[in-house]
Amino acid sequence: MLRIEHDKKVAILKLDRGVPNPIDLEMVRELDQALREVKQNPGIQGLVLSSANEKIFSLGFNLPVLFPLSREDFQTFFQAFTRFCLDLYTLPKPTAAALTGHAVAGGCILAISCDLRFIADGKKSMGLNEVKLGVPVPYVTDCILHQILGARPAREIMESGDFYPPLALLEMGLVDRILPVGEVLPQAVEKIAALGALPQPAFAEIKKNRIEKVVERVLQRQEEKEKIFLDLWYAPETRARLKKAMENF
Repeated sequence: MLRIEHDKKVAILKLDRGVPNPIDLEMVRELDQALREVKQNPGIQGLVLSSANEKIFSLGFNLPVLFPLSREDFQTFFQAFTRFCLDLYTLPKPTAAALTGHAVAGGCILAISCDLRFIADGKKSMGLNEVKLGVPVPYVTDCILHQILGARPAREIMESGDFYPPLALLEMGLVDRILPVGEVLPQAVEKIAALGALPQPAFAEIKKNRIEKVVERVLQRQEEKEKIFLDLWYAPETRARLKKAMENF
């Protein structure tokens, strides 16, 4: 499910689970293991998250697998997913998402958890449609998005549930560069290699100062917000919406 490559002391993690790259517990566990190795290996100076195909980064949660789960089993997945996103966000090394294809819902959440986002030009999109399915954006992502964009753009993205093309994403500040598809991954690696070559204790402290308020906020309210998400995930109206979305997955 995950193809791991290395270039310029940068670990490149490519989602490799068919074109949609659906996210479930098995995928999260592979990502988590790879992230731990990146964090612990002093020879790896940064991380780029991408896809093994150019059409789609990830379309989000693997609904056919996750929809039938009991509340307890889905909670295990959801906790693992949100914990991974927080661990990625707090990695004391530079990170980037190289988006050669669509990054929506859970795929967008993974990209938002990185420091930088480079996206291919053309008919690519990114966004959070959770509200249209009947659930909120996970709290960790809500907090990160506010930190990246500020209140008004974050509100627009989360409350509309829309998907946005590259230029709109750049104007909002959600992506950092729009590039030809063949340049997305190389330039992401080049940028992360340059940041990774800086004195790492200083870089790590600067990053910590940027993210620490978000982390404090998430840890204070994560349990409460998780229960709300689970309550809504299993609400009858949401189940009907999820079932319909699953049929189109």
